[in-house]
Amino acid sequence: MIEVRLFATFREGREKILFMEPEKFSKVSDVLDYLNIPHADVAICLVNGMHSSLDKELKDEDVLALFPPVGGG
Repeated sequence: MIEVRLFATFREGREKILFMEPEKFSKVSDVLDYLNIPHADVAICLVNGMHSSLDKELKDEDVLALFPPVGGG
């Protein structure tokens, strides 16, 4: 299973942690498409704690963390 952790506004209307089958979601972009998250809305993408691109291949037991841009000040 791939563990997907969503942060901030990505949690709205979704669970904060999701588990997905690696056979169905081979890349980070596949997960984004399934969750209807526009690729341009992802500010930080981490796979197993390391910065990653959206075309990164995912495998069983990976942990994907997705963060939108965060405003404040």
